Amino acid sequence: MCLIRSSTSSLPRLSRLAFAGYCRLGAPPPPPPPPSEGGIPTLTTSVFSRSGIHYGCCNSKSNIIIPFLLLLAKAMVYSSPSPCSSRSELQQQLPNIIKQKQHHSSFLGGGGKSDAIGDGEHLVSFNNYHKDAADGCCSSSKDDISNDDEKKVDETEPFLPRSSSAPAIAFQQRRRRGGATGTGTGTGTPTSSPTPPRQQSFRQDVGHAAAETYLVTRLTFTLLRYLGVGYRWIMQLLALGCYALLLMPGFLQVGYYYYFSRQVRRSVVYGDQPRNRLDLYLPVNLDEPKPVVAFVTGGAWIIGYKAWGALLGQELAERNVIVACIDYRNFPQGTISDMVKDASQGISFVCQNITDFGGDPNRIFVIGQSAGAHIGACVLLDQAIKECGEQEDLTWSVSQIKAYFGISGGYNLLSLVDHFHRRGLYRSIFLSIMEGEPSLQRFSPELVVQDPAMRHAASLLPPIVLFHGTKDISIPSQASKTFADALQQVGAEVKLIIYERKSHTDLFLQDPLRGGSDELLRDILAVIHAGDAAAQADDVRAPPRRRLVPEFMLKLAHKVSPF
Repeated sequence: MCLIRSSTSSLPRLSRLAFAGYCRLGAPPPPPPPPSEGGIPTLTTSVFSRSGIHYGCCNSKSNIIIPFLLLLAKAMVYSSPSPCSSRSELQQQLPNIIKQKQHHSSFLGGGGKSDAIGDGEHLVSFNNYHKDAADGCCSSSKDDISNDDEKKVDETEPFLPRSSSAPAIAFQQRRRRGGATGTGTGTGTPTSSPTPPRQQSFRQDVGHAAAETYLVTRLTFTLLRYLGVGYRWIMQLLALGCYALLLMPGFLQVGYYYYFSRQVRRSVVYGDQPRNRLDLYLPVNLDEPKPVVAFVTGGAWIIGYKAWGALLGQELAERNVIVACIDYRNFPQGTISDMVKDASQGISFVCQNITDFGGDPNRIFVIGQSAGAHIGACVLLDQAIKECGEQEDLTWSVSQIKAYFGISGGYNLLSLVDHFHRRGLYRSIFLSIMEGEPSLQRFSPELVVQDPAMRHAASLLPPIVLFHGTKDISIPSQASKTFADALQQVGAEVKLIIYERKSHTDLFLQDPLRGGSDELLRDILAVIHAGDAAAQADDVRAPPRRRLVPEFMLKLAHKVSPF
């Protein structure tokens, strides 16, 4: 925060409004000018630098309204959501526009001409973002004012790229605020130490969580308009509350790991759409490239969230596997097309950037759970179809995926509509999610691979492993069996693993919370570490996981589970 050392009460009201308005945008205000003859302030030549913005004023008697109007106008141009080209043109035209107004008004210019905006002097110039800007230093000392800076004509690029999105602008503003702790000194060095990185990260997470909470609340009311007041989903909601309460001891421990572990990189942005973020779970030892898992979370296409994969991410990271949990737009924020597009873009980000985090680009696997298993299968098929069409703008290839794991997924939507309706996901809302009944076949991977025109695309699919429990009432295990049969008929490599007496969430949630040996984790690692004798030996020697929830609470959760 920049402190104003002298009063601005002598300034005209409009000047003070412009003065205060620009201060709210995060930039330090220039000091008020000394009084001069006639009651009109005289602007003293000076240069102040903060975040790459230089303020220069000329040695003439001119109304202070003109400089601050231009200053405020340029700030509004750079913070507005207008297109980049329009912003650039308007920024270039602002001095001429104000000159014209000044020429026709004695109030603005005092005689038709003013050198407040001269040909050789620019009142405001935006420089590229540099190190001093990163430090966020603001000085009010005369030592900061140099004659060389007064003579410079700054016509470089703006410190914020004109293509910056709102998140990028918010990041720059947070960066400036973070660097401006304490009162500036004569040398431009903050008197207090910067905020620790972990504290900054936590504050950003809290802010992001608040924004997400508001968004989810707003979308919840939108969703309620679709659902109406139905007995089934109300009972499901109550059961979900009891289920979550019984598993709360484990959720709290996993939540602590998620927010405070140094091995978790939260909310890495992978796209320009809402919720285009992913979480990274990194092993402690990154001395060599590690295998990578891109995880697409479940949630009935409505309540999915990237943090749902925290337990799986922790398990795999402990076994030297990097996990990227991909978030995507849920209904009603998006429909199935948006979900598939977001997941595909997240996988593309992983393929292109995982080397920066210690991952092996030649060992990338994809895992989907429940609705995420359906979305993941749609993503792979859609990408294979695009490759058959020889599109040139592809950002990743199906051949980069070593294997696909589908956990408790449904792959034939036509056969599941009535089942979901009986379970409380009513036909009307389900068809809204899937963009209408005619789209059900297009988004049913089991039916797509059986289409003779798609045989070549099916042949491009990576090896597929399907997991399902026999006690799954949310999506019957028959869904994975019929999908495996369809894949075998077209010659795809597929393996089906059925777990006796396991429910929809036993494999993914209750078993890991129980501790000890985890069947699903063992079967996944057997594929990921195939051919790596050292990794397989480490898996054998790995100690059993500790219990996170008492057994009696797990059994009660199993009984009340809405899944």
